[in-house]
Amino acid sequence: MKITSVDIIAIKKVVLSEMRPVIVRVNTDEGFYGLGEIGVAIVTGAYGALEVIKDFVPMIIGMDPFDTEVIWQKLHMQTFWAIGNGGVVMSAVSAIDTALWDLKARALGLPLYKLLGGKQREKLHAYASQLQFGWNVDGFTLQHTPEGYAEMARRAVADGFDTIKANVIKTDRQGNNIEAKDWAGLATTDYFRIAEERLAAMRDAVGPKVDIILENHATTDTVSGIRIGQMAEAYGVILMEEPANPLNIDNFIKIAANTSIPLATGERSYTRWGFKDLITSGALAVIQPDIGNCGGVSEFKKIADFAKLYDVGVQAHVCSSPISVAVSLQLEAVIPNFAIHEHHVTNTTKEVKEMCIYDYQPINGFFEIPELPGIGQDLSEKALAEASIITMK
Repeated sequence: MKITSVDIIAIKKVVLSEMRPVIVRVNTDEGFYGLGEIGVAIVTGAYGALEVIKDFVPMIIGMDPFDTEVIWQKLHMQTFWAIGNGGVVMSAVSAIDTALWDLKARALGLPLYKLLGGKQREKLHAYASQLQFGWNVDGFTLQHTPEGYAEMARRAVADGFDTIKANVIKTDRQGNNIEAKDWAGLATTDYFRIAEERLAAMRDAVGPKVDIILENHATTDTVSGIRIGQMAEAYGVILMEEPANPLNIDNFIKIAANTSIPLATGERSYTRWGFKDLITSGALAVIQPDIGNCGGVSEFKKIADFAKLYDVGVQAHVCSSPISVAVSLQLEAVIPNFAIHEHHVTNTTKEVKEMCIYDYQPINGFFEIPELPGIGQDLSEKALAEASIITMK
């Protein structure tokens, strides 16, 4: 079997968010194909990675798609920039690698998890993610009042979730964005009051049995990250995500030493090399690699296995299309140190659901693992009809 062509599929931009999904479809001379997604296709980076893939395609045409490790090493070592990590170039590697794994599993008529060692569990515990954008509203409705945060928390719990996540530091009381520069150094005390008011409202709304995760989006610096963590301790927060820039693990070590809340990061880190210091530092309880950015299926599995040495849990970062949801379910079923699955509000909206044939949603806060061949997902006719498709041979 040989790779004969690659389709680069730019899906119609999602109106309700900044997502511009780009899917790679690798085709063969025996009629089999596989799908992979560019992870940086949210906010910025989608079309940069698309152009990188154009450069990569000639390198893999004619190769055996089953030789995933050979192809991964070729793309990583012979493309000059990939060896230094970076979101755009590694998302291109990731999309191709994931497509090859999907292709292999489809050709064998097996779900991807079978090729990766089998399921460690039958269901995946999930949390409702990014409640600041709303929940059960079929779109993004940015919350800024404590009452709004409380209502979204109640809606998620009514859907069966026992764990929720929200960014309580994104906006001021009028709904205007609080920028990273405003959290630097000695941020105004009122910002911390706003965060606590929202967190307290969510806790009051859902009671003591529901777990809460805080999302800082790397907006806070070390000082403000510590203050947020110390404030949140009284509300039973189980995890704080990206309380500082992940490029300096020393800052995470300082934050971990000054709050009892476990820390997480990883969506903007790439390959084993990028995760090495994050994992070995002892500062993190959970890492969150994005399969569409970190190096694909091949690299995600290696990162997770390395994290297991240090008892660090793993949660895939998932905020892209249903293609990424399906891939993450396959991988999270396999790894022994799975922590929890991120069910992003994006993946509850009609516009995103319509991109693919299958709509994987949790039941009472738990996902079942797809049993279809490959990743268990395909693009819909609607998505393909509206997409811009480049075919390279």
